[in-house]
Formats: sequence, C-alpha cells, structure tokens
Amino acid sequence: MSWQGMAAMPSVPAPRVGDEPELLAAAQAGDAQAAHRLGKLCAQHGDRVAARHWWERAAAGGSVDSAYNLGIWHEKHGSLEDAVTWYEAAASTGDAEAATNLALLLLEQRGDARAARVWFESAATAGSRTAARRLALMCEDTGELGRAREWHRRAAEGGDAASAHDLGFLAYCAGDDTETVRWWECAARGGHADSAHCLGLFLHASRDPEGAEAYYRLAAKSEHPGAASRLGGIALSRGDLRAARAWFEQAANTGRAYDQRMAGFVCIELGDTASASHWFGRAAAGGDAESAFDYGLLLIAEFGDLAGGQHWFRQAARAGHHGAAVELGGLLSVAGEHGEAQVWLTDPPPPSWGRPAEPELTARAELAAAATGRGGGIALEVSDLAEVLGTWDLVTRPLHDHSDVVAWLVARSGVHMSAIEHLASVRGTLVRPGGAPWPSPGELQHVLGTARHLRRRLGIR
Repeated sequence: MSWQGMAAMPSVPAPRVGDEPELLAAAQAGDAQAAHRLGKLCAQHGDRVAARHWWERAAAGGSVDSAYNLGIWHEKHGSLEDAVTWYEAAASTGDAEAATNLALLLLEQRGDARAARVWFESAATAGSRTAARRLALMCEDTGELGRAREWHRRAAEGGDAASAHDLGFLAYCAGDDTETVRWWECAARGGHADSAHCLGLFLHASRDPEGAEAYYRLAAKSEHPGAASRLGGIALSRGDLRAARAWFEQAANTGRAYDQRMAGFVCIELGDTASASHWFGRAAAGGDAESAFDYGLLLIAEFGDLAGGQHWFRQAARAGHHGAAVELGGLLSVAGEHGEAQVWLTDPPPPSWGRPAEPELTARAELAAAATGRGGGIALEVSDLAEVLGTWDLVTRPLHDHSDVVAWLVARSGVHMSAIEHLASVRGTLVRPGGAPWPSPGELQHVLGTARHLRRRLGIR
C-alpha cells in the first residue's frame, strides 16, 4: 500500500485483554491493523523491541498510526534520523500530529527553522492549533506580523487561549482598541489569567475602574499577583485596610518587592508592627532600596534598634537612596563617626521620583512594559515609564489649552525644544500605542533624563 493510501485506513481499536493469540495470528498473516494493535499491546507490557517490530510490520502495510508511533519510539529510544524518517512518512499523508512532532524535532534538535516551518504549515492547515501557534510565534520572530496574526487567529479560534492573548497584545501594540478588547476577553473567558489582568489594566487606563476591577478579580481567582496588587491599591483607596492587606500579602508572597513594601505600610496603619517588620525586611533583603530605608525607619521608631536602622540605611544609601544617605549621615554624626557621616551628607545620591503617578498612567506603564518584554525582548521598567507619564501629567496640569504644549514648556523651562518634543513623542506612544514603535531602553533613559531636567528647571520634586 502506498503512503498516500494510508490516510484512508479506518481507525484502529485498542487491543483488549485476551486478544493476543488472535492478534498474533492476524498480524503474522499480514493484517496491518492487527500488527498495529499488537504493537500497542507490546508497548503496554513494556516490551519496546516487540512493539517496534510489529509497528514496522504495520507501517509497511500502510498504517499511518504505526509510522507515527515509530517516530515517537525512535525519538525516545532510537536515533533522531529514524524519528524524522518515520514522522515524515506519517506527516506526508496529512497527519497533523506527525507533522507537528516532525516540525518540533527539526526546529529544536536540528535548528532547521525553514524545514520546520513547512511542516508547521502542513499541520496548521490540517487543523493543529499547536502548530498554528508555533507558526505564529515564528512569524512574530521574523517580523511577519500579518502572517503571525493569521496563524494566531487560527489557533485562537480553535480554543488556544495563549494565542488569543497574543492577538490582544498585537492589537494593543498596533493601537486597535476594539481587537485588543475582543481577544483579551476571549482569552480571559478561556481561563487565561494574564489576559484578564491585561484587560483590567486596559480598562483602568481607559478610565473604567469598575470594569477594570471585575477583570482584576477574575485574574486574582487564578492567583495572579499583578491583579492582587491592583486590588490592594483599590481597597487602599477606599480605606479598606484589611482587604488591602490581604491583597498585597497575596501578591507579596510571590516575591514582589513593591507589594511586600505596600503590605508593610498597611500593617503599620493597622498597628501590626511585627508584620510590617517582616514585610519590609523581606523586601529589603531582596535588594529593594525603598524598603531598606523604610525598614530602617521602623526599626528605630518602633523598636529603638539604632544599629539595625543604621545597617539598613547604609544598604539603601549604597543603592542610591537619597533619604537613607541623609538619615545615615545624621546617625553617624550623633555616634561620633564624623568621617563616614561627612561622606554621605556632603554628596548624597540625588533624590528619586517620589510622586506616585495616577492609576490610569501606571496601568499604561504596566501594559507598555509587558508589551516590550514579549518574545524575549528587554522589558522596559514600569517605574521608569510611570515617571515619564507622571512627569508630563504634572508639568502640563496648569495648561488649559494643550494645542501648543511643547512651546509653552520650552518658554517656561528653557529646556531645548527637540528634547521636549522627544519626551512628548515617547509619552504619546505610551498613552496611545500604534503611532510609533516602543522606545528602546536607551531611548527611555534619555527621555527620563529630559523629564528630570524639566522638573528641576520648573522647581518640581
């Protein structure tokens, strides 16, 4: 029988206990289906050599399933070359699973992306959503975004929530709000917690806090730390300290320094200094400078532990925390250690951006950071993005007519027009994606420098 004729063979029922003599006789007589079933029975009994023997007999008789099983057999116990040969034999009949496995082998073991793509396309066309998704990711890597959307859509329409999530991001980066909401809703309904969280952020950024909260809660049901953190902030804004503590601690238990710090603050408000010490300590030990500073303040104010406070102030100051350097210098002066005190007091690190941005702006920052980190890219820092957005919001608040905001800022600050135009351009991309590419890490640092210079010139801290 030709390989082209194999695909037309009826499905083979699983062997039953007691079938061995009947199957053996039929297989020895040349019955391909019997040989295939006998091979399965041997595999179930742990006899790999006999399983291979009967599958080879069945494959020679035209069994696609046996050819596929031989591909798996050789992938686990034989050689890569033989696995490719048998997968290719089954895949050439249109078998989607064999084509998918063959493509994965060629891509991951041989590094042959060109050949892998051919077989992924064959499998995807035959209905494999796994192949469609892998093909979409390959197209994203090569910059073929139109083709990537097409294959992600096939996978998503077949029930792949991860591809629906990726379609939402591709739409968001292109500035297509309708498609963004459509696909993140689709993925969220399919149980994709990241999509529920992203849709919450999108709605928050679009000034729909009620809708955002509903999706944060959906994501939090799947223990999504970002959603729990957002819910903690919402509870805190309502004055519900106990709910805020529960949400922040849920997020903090995943190791997020920001949420550990926020849990510490809420515990202080609730009068639980022991728990506050626990959370500040964990974040500080993880390298968070702000938490190290807060931990030092807590140790001195609540526990009278000057040595502990000095230790954590020093850790924070070395990490560039201005307030910690000043406090450390003061403590050292009182202790008579004037040499080191003078070092910290004379040249402390510059003050950092301490004003929290509006929730809508931080939601935009989180989405931009997530978008730039997809596909193994370098994710931009949420705090840096929020500082850019927050600075622009702050310095333009006095202006009622924003038609010539750049000229107005140049006149007020004396900062060069090209620098402010660049800041405005990046800010526009973050607020309304699709008009320009996301900023690179280097570009973001340049824009941050402009934002800080602008604040200094305007006397804003």
